[in-house]
Order: sequence, then structure tokens, then C-alpha cells
Amino acid sequence: MTSPAAGPAATPVVLFDLDDTLMAHREAVATGIARHMRARAYQGDTRAAAQRWHQLEEQHYTSYLEGSLTYEGQRRARAAAFAEAFGEHLDEAAATAWFGEYVRHYRDAWTLHDDALPALDAIAAALPSVRYGIITNGELAFQTSKVERLALQARMEHVVASGDVGVAKPDARIFHEALRRFSGAAPVSAGAYVGDRLRTDAIGAARAGLLGVWLDRHGVEPVAADAAEADEVGVVRIRGLDELPALLAQRLGRPNA
Repeated sequence: MTSPAAGPAATPVVLFDLDDTLMAHREAVATGIARHMRARAYQGDTRAAAQRWHQLEEQHYTSYLEGSLTYEGQRRARAAAFAEAFGEHLDEAAATAWFGEYVRHYRDAWTLHDDALPALDAIAAALPSVRYGIITNGELAFQTSKVERLALQARMEHVVASGDVGVAKPDARIFHEALRRFSGAAPVSAGAYVGDRLRTDAIGAARAGLLGVWLDRHGVEPVAADAAEADEVGVVRIRGLDELPALLAQRLGRPNA
């Protein structure tokens, strides 16, 4: 009598945020908006302008994630508000065109953080059966174009985007959906999520049952409530992705050992 065939071995899954975690988003934004300013002959401090553009992104992209603006609407709102400061008044069609011009400059500046690929390689060496994925708040097509441009598609088994799933981080459902997609091929033995935002990424992931890792590249001091909740749910704070392989080897173990 033969024994039933063993099912696929359980594997660890490590999920990442994309912008400002793997991809150097802020740097690309600063370069992109400076080039766009030159193209439109805007005069002013490009560093201050990049900060203003970042603030507008935070404001209007949050409105999109909350459902009060469409994806294109938040783009137009950001373009119109930024151009207004330079005396240029944009209607909807002009704002759409303006943003499209900016995106071309932004896209040309896409790069990975220097520690991204070495960390992925080191994690795979420490956890040979590890599987990678991305969970991102954004539109699937645009975020996937970043993954492809940065040559990450061969490494990332799934890209899960809020615009496709219908819920955004820190909602536990987007983390659960990512794990569901991974569990279709083989059981998931343990999971971790790494992102640069404490509440949206690390606390959200921890609340969803993952190891929440906060990538704090800039030494941010969180508000007291967020710090207390992070401690409560076991968030781990790192300053660079170079710290991640040893942490995950310790916390996720070697499932095939």
C-alpha cells in the first residue's frame, strides 16, 4: 500500500511596498518635477517646488484612496494647484496634458534604491524557498509598469494594487488578498510585509497577521499613538533594507531545514 503523495511544501512569503521602499520614488519625483519646471520655464527653487509637489501628492492621492477623487481627478488637481503658484491656470484638459508631460520626466528618473537588489538576493540566500510579491496603493497598470521598467517582474510572483482589489492599505483585506493569491500555488508558512509608512504599511500588515516591518530610512519620529500601536502589534523598525535578510532569517526561519 502506497502512502499518499505529499503536498507542496510550505514556503515563506515576503511582500514589499513599491514606492519609497524598493523604488526611489521621492528622488524620481524631485528629478521629474525639476525637469518639468525647466520645460515649462517656471522660475523658482526646485527643492522647494519638489516639496510642494510632494505635499500635493499626499493631499490629493489620499483623497483618491478615500474615494473622493478619481485617479485622473487627483492628477488634474495636483497639476492645477502646482501650476497656479507659477501663474498658469489650467482647465481640465490642460491639467491632464500637464500631468502627462510631468509623468514622462518622472518615468525617466525611475530607479531602485541601492539596497533593494542586494537585499532581495541576500534574503533568497537565507531563505531559499522564499517567494516575493508587492502590495501597492495605486493603479495596477501604472504600478506594474514600474515593476517592469525596474526589471523586478521575474522576482515578484504577484503585484497586488489597491485600484484592482478595491481596498487600500492599511485595510487588512488587501493583505489577505495577497496571501490568498500566494496560497494557491503552495501553503504559506509565514509572511512579512516591508514598507516605508508606519501606519499604512507596517501596522496595517501586523494587524492583518503578518510580520510588519517599518523601513524608516529618514529617522522619523512617529506620533505617540502610532508608536504605541506599533509596539503593541510587534512592528519591527529597520533603517535600511540591508538589515532585512538577517531579520527575516531569524523571524521566518528556514522552512526547509
